[in-house]
Amino acid sequence: MIRLAMVGGGQGAFIGAVHRMAARLDGRAVLCAGALSSSPERAIQSARELGLPADRAYPSWQALISGELKRPAEERAQAIVIVTPNASHFEIAMSCVEAGFHVVCDKPMVVTDEQARTLVRAAAANGVVFGVTYNYAGYPMVRAARELISRGELGAIRRVAVEYHQGWLATRLESSGQKQASWRTDPSSAGAGGAVGDIGSHAENLVQYVTGLEVEELCADLKSFVDGRTLDDDASVLLRFVGGARGTLTCSQVCIGEENNLTLRVYGEKASISWRQENPNELLLCTADGSRQVLTRGCAAAGPLAAAATRLPPGHPEGFIEAFANVYRGVFDAIDAHAQGRPWSAGAGFAGAEDGARGVRFVNACVESSRRGGIWLPFEPRPGV
Repeated sequence: MIRLAMVGGGQGAFIGAVHRMAARLDGRAVLCAGALSSSPERAIQSARELGLPADRAYPSWQALISGELKRPAEERAQAIVIVTPNASHFEIAMSCVEAGFHVVCDKPMVVTDEQARTLVRAAAANGVVFGVTYNYAGYPMVRAARELISRGELGAIRRVAVEYHQGWLATRLESSGQKQASWRTDPSSAGAGGAVGDIGSHAENLVQYVTGLEVEELCADLKSFVDGRTLDDDASVLLRFVGGARGTLTCSQVCIGEENNLTLRVYGEKASISWRQENPNELLLCTADGSRQVLTRGCAAAGPLAAAATRLPPGHPEGFIEAFANVYRGVFDAIDAHAQGRPWSAGAGFAGAEDGARGVRFVNACVESSRRGGIWLPFEPRPGV
């Protein structure tokens, strides 16, 4: 059983509860400690509500690290899950890595390119597993799409279109004191990107995970539609990929009527695929001869990568928590391999530190392109660290 600690995710948080559900779904991990809020009082109360032992309910993340290090190796937390606002990720993650803890960090990994490069180097130097929870890559039919493309079923990719549209920030919700809206629209907490950092980073990762394409250049137009809002709440990005494919990425949090509409379409020389997060158990495959096939989660045609991420028989829907749990499964496999001295790597199972760093570079490149009038900027998917 892998022992987890959590930083953030206490009272009033959304994503912390999702992480806890996902991490325990397969019965491979237990939450043993936490510093669940930046408020010491709320941190202790949140830990009490979750039934954590009193001596492992920490008032701060600093106290958590020092307290766990004092415990015998066979008792202390092995991995620390970071679910705090974006701007705090770097300091917490670096301290965890340097102390020898494995890390699971919510996206975006950090907020600056230099922080990203530093963290990648530190994770490698300390030999720890570092996972970033781009959870949509955990859906079985997303993995089926990845496998179809890697086998060449679509032929050379010509065009990619990804959109992630929400409507929850169509009004100035942050002025009401709503916690999630408040920090996501505050550059001191969220970083330089608003919608492009919050959900555009997911869209970028989904494209890279499924297609394997690397962005060569991008041109972005970011907009804040709601009066008084500093960060973007809408973004349109043109993409040029290495090899000649073209793409569009749009993300918005002011599309009234949209809930969590993440959609990916990939068009190749021989076929195309289409997937929608709000109907995640189906993948549409169209071929140049006019045939249209709906692949469903659990069917043999979905392939082994999807089968490995599937828990229930066909016709029993699987969704968001199960996909999130598949990412945790990949991280846990890596932690087990690390403990046994076996080689491990990120990849099909979960996003690693380098994937997280690429996402940070993408967000900042979009912000810079838009700031400079929507110019085309070169993009280095894998710069030297």
